[in-house]
Amino acid sequence: AKTAPRIPATRLALHHFDESYSLQLKELWPSVRAGLLCEQKYGALLNNFSPIDHVTQELELLNATNFISEAHQKVQQLQWGAAAEKKMRGESVSQEGSGEGRMVMQAETSPPLHASISSNIRCYTFPRGDISRFRPARPDTLGLLDYYLMDAASLLPVLALNVQPDDFVLDLCAAPGGKTLALLQTGACGHLAANDVSISRTKRLHQVLHSYIPKEIRETVSVTSCDGRDWEQLEGGTFHKVLVDVPCTTDRHSVMEEENNIFHRRRTKERQMLPMLQLQLLMAGILATKPRGEVVYSTCSLSPLQNEYVIE
Repeated sequence: AKTAPRIPATRLALHHFDESYSLQLKELWPSVRAGLLCEQKYGALLNNFSPIDHVTQELELLNATNFISEAHQKVQQLQWGAAAEKKMRGESVSQEGSGEGRMVMQAETSPPLHASISSNIRCYTFPRGDISRFRPARPDTLGLLDYYLMDAASLLPVLALNVQPDDFVLDLCAAPGGKTLALLQTGACGHLAANDVSISRTKRLHQVLHSYIPKEIRETVSVTSCDGRDWEQLEGGTFHKVLVDVPCTTDRHSVMEEENNIFHRRRTKERQMLPMLQLQLLMAGILATKPRGEVVYSTCSLSPLQNEYVIE
């Protein structure tokens, strides 16, 4: 045991992913593997509580674009295109018709997607293939930082949650705070509860809130540090929207960083128990939700065991 070579946790993780994800993703795996091993590409989440017009201009001069508004525009074009094609074929559009008919009716009668609450969230990224780094965030005259650097994909669960005005929202596994910050950028949360089991990570969450959010808005946020699995016992059936962004293997971190790597041999049991922990957290999130409320479950992993199987 003393003379056996120590295999780095990052190599163990990559070996595990090669065996499992190659079967799952097949011909897509080589490109996904390359993506995991590339330098991380950040987005700049603009802080709506800080004057940002000059920041927007600065980022656009660097050829960065707001990927959220771009996505809204693409969806709109697809919807209007489907409606136009339907009309050209001379087919009637009925709410009681097929699924396609209902989609077209929505395209013709619903307000533009860019008017939705989620469009208050603005995140700038550089074009595909460009891994330029954004400058560090700067404070404004009130001391609030102008943007928050994060993996842009981390905004997708927040957008999916689709917070509406005056919603009571729970971020069950909130630290280090990027998604909590994004939820506040919607300007729609009637009350936001941000929780994380780790006291040290909760301190980081507090720092993020103090760096980006004015005091009067911070007072609408309750930050707690308890085991999310017990949340239903504290405040069951309370929230309109619940985000359950669970601890997971965090695939990119696992193949890139030795520190705090869940593939360390001493953490084998913890890793094996992740799906059960994730299931318990999801159940607690569901129980914390009001009738007809909505829950978004998300991970930073490609593993079906931690995603589809937990949902099933």
